[in-house]
Amino acid sequence: MIEHHLDILTGEGEMNTFVVHPEEDGPHPVVLFYMDAPGKREELHDMARRIASVGYYVMLPNLYYRATREFELDFGSEASRERMFELMYGLGNRMIVRDTSALLEFVDTQEEADGGRIGCVGYCMSGPFAVAVAAAHAERIACAASIYGARLLTDRDDSPHLTLAQVRGELYFALAEHDEWAPPELIGQLAEALQASGARHRLEWYPGAHHGFAFPQRPRIYHRPSAERHWERLFALFRRNIGP
Repeated sequence: MIEHHLDILTGEGEMNTFVVHPEEDGPHPVVLFYMDAPGKREELHDMARRIASVGYYVMLPNLYYRATREFELDFGSEASRERMFELMYGLGNRMIVRDTSALLEFVDTQEEADGGRIGCVGYCMSGPFAVAVAAAHAERIACAASIYGARLLTDRDDSPHLTLAQVRGELYFALAEHDEWAPPELIGQLAEALQASGARHRLEWYPGAHHGFAFPQRPRIYHRPSAERHWERLFALFRRNIGP
């Protein structure tokens, strides 16, 4: 495996990004991995490595780069939690769409990456980002997954559900049974919007799971059966749409 820590120039600064891909048999399909609110950290680097190990060129950008190059939530610190929410609420779907433009421009310069086959995945706060990117870059994004995505449907004018009809790729939504950020009534509205849009999609509930179930370093929340199911679904989504 080959790993890089790179600064990718955007219109708003340098976005520090973890890139990992197999050493041989490229160019590889691309997976854009959008971080959750606690920050770009080694736990996510390991998840990116798992994706790359089965044949993908994975990019994990620090979405907080406008404010800080480094942030990792200290779960025991109230001040750290307040900072996380400050950083999280400083982001928006249109910002991430712009950041993705920079990622795509970079991909097109890399001989190890196949820029004609691209998928993306977002966790928690980045679930809606993955959907928004699939709509805004519909000509490039062949599939997108939202894993216990938060704020998938809001009353803001940039809510991702408003652009579902623009999506050309396949969408997958993994939903935790116990999730205050994505309660059943909101998911019901999302299901209606997806049905009306005509987008190819699958909504799947994970019984017994809580928000954050895929993160192995959260012992009270991590639910291994659900985490492994999410990997199975994610890899199947990528194989169907971008190979290898």
